Amino acid sequence: MRLFVGLAVLAAAAPLAAQEAVEIESIDLAPGIHMLIGRGGNIGVSSGPDGVFLIDDQYAPLTERIVGAIREFTDGPIRFVLNTHWHGDHTGGNENLGKAGALIVAHDNVRERMSVEQFMEAFDRRVPASPQDALPVVTFGETVTFHLNGDEIHVFHVPHAHTDGDVIVHFRNANVVHMGDTYFAGRYPFIDIGSGGSIDGVIAAADVALELMDDETKVIPGHGALSTKADLRRYRDVLATVRDRVAAAMAAGRSLDDIKGAGLTSEWDATWGGGFINPERFIESVHASLQEAGEGR
Repeated sequence: MRLFVGLAVLAAAAPLAAQEAVEIESIDLAPGIHMLIGRGGNIGVSSGPDGVFLIDDQYAPLTERIVGAIREFTDGPIRFVLNTHWHGDHTGGNENLGKAGALIVAHDNVRERMSVEQFMEAFDRRVPASPQDALPVVTFGETVTFHLNGDEIHVFHVPHAHTDGDVIVHFRNANVVHMGDTYFAGRYPFIDIGSGGSIDGVIAAADVALELMDDETKVIPGHGALSTKADLRRYRDVLATVRDRVAAAMAAGRSLDDIKGAGLTSEWDATWGGGFINPERFIESVHASLQEAGEGR
């Protein structure tokens, strides 16, 4: 109860406009495993006798509602918050939860980026350094495993994917995988090249995750609907196809404007092009990524 009250006070101090009519939907994936959908990145939750393990925490003004949704299935303390990367729609609740006693965990690069001002070139926006209480307290380089609630929660870094600090989370016993923003279900992805992301890294992340899965695996994307192994494989194959088409066009000496107008994503635009990354922006990001890597020339 003290945790919930403390979070209510903290959330009340956040801008009210950001709290407008956001409902937190909870989906039961396996015993003690839930997916929460609100505004921002999808949240994964493990709950049981060892308390609550949270993957990402959306925006600060939503903390009270997120905790309220968790309280529908457990009264256990929120012991750990794992950030899949540094972006604010996945780490915005860190300060609230950290002050309430949760231990925040992330890849080394997440703390480094959150500790100083960042410039997101894709949005022409500066992101100030995070408060001390929002920073990860425990960081790691490659892998870390949590032994909680009867499961092995294996967390591993996938380099230069959506950013340079992405991790994928595998609930080994529950057969659930949280992909963070290495996977945008049913839409073109945002690749934060300025934060070390790359199209090749996103494809490689999907390849690694697919090796862990079977046809029964439940896949939590960073954004979008709960998915299957088949959904993730299709996403991976679409990205690889577009990557190869853009690389071939670059090698042929075509300009970016020509490439954007060539219809290289036309098969998927009707279903995938409605997100905040439209086909043109996706082509731009693939082109920039390949140019950064010296490919497609």
